[in-house]
Amino acid sequence: MKTTMIKAIKFQLSTFLAASLLLSACGKGDQANQETTHEGTGNASTASSITIKGSDTVLPLAQQEAEKYMAKHKDASITVVGGGTGVGLSALQEGTTDIAMASRGLKTEEKLKLKGAKKDVKEALIAYDALSVVVHPSNPVNQLTREQLEGIFTGKISNWKEVGGKDEKIVAYSRETSSGTYEFFKEHVMDKKNYANGILMMPATGSIVQSVSQTTGAIGYIGLAYETKEVKALKVSYDQGKTFVAPSTQSAKDKTYPISRPLFFFYETSVESKIKPFLDYVLSEEGQKIVQEIGYIPLSK
Repeated sequence: MKTTMIKAIKFQLSTFLAASLLLSACGKGDQANQETTHEGTGNASTASSITIKGSDTVLPLAQQEAEKYMAKHKDASITVVGGGTGVGLSALQEGTTDIAMASRGLKTEEKLKLKGAKKDVKEALIAYDALSVVVHPSNPVNQLTREQLEGIFTGKISNWKEVGGKDEKIVAYSRETSSGTYEFFKEHVMDKKNYANGILMMPATGSIVQSVSQTTGAIGYIGLAYETKEVKALKVSYDQGKTFVAPSTQSAKDKTYPISRPLFFFYETSVESKIKPFLDYVLSEEGQKIVQEIGYIPLSK
């Protein structure tokens, strides 16, 4: 009887030890998997894991490119996060992203900061975009000149009747200051003048679409790919009202639409070998086809 009990105790003890060792091994495996999943930022060496942050304009394009790329490369892991061009470039400087998405070029102060942080950064042009000025679908105004847009966003024009519309207050929406679209609009549409204090700053392009679609007196600006039936895109004139052109892929391609801009990826040379296969895909014929499908303008015109 005692012998049997001793054998049973020994068996239970050996079973417990084996289970403990198995759990310990599994725990280490899970930890390793978590580390691999979160690699791909800064100077991480895992070739299959990439982090992309930045421009909300580039966001839908980068997401689609990443999805198609991962479908072809099962070992690849790409995380795409928006927030604005400034957010992406700050993350690049801090080493918390592999690629910064941008809807404008680098500012002088950003170049100096990156240099100060000892970041050797490269630029990759990936597509072009037309910037659409949108209003509520019920708004009878169909076109505006650059000068009128400047007046609206600097606060000099505050009622739609001043530009041929109804007697209704203009509610202007803009991206926030960290956005490359905010900077581009200020420089190329507002002639570098300051936004009015009453302009409503939105954290994302999608927020502008939603706000304009719900406010009859609203106006805002968005990337071409964000256009929906919930808002109406206006024709724009850059020759004092002689010629008005609507935003479209074609009008941006043939350069008849005046508010168009380049879209970029910025990255450190230290991660170039890691991100190159994905970048090559974005610049390939298949990747540029996705650019057009999303609603942006491919590089080959």
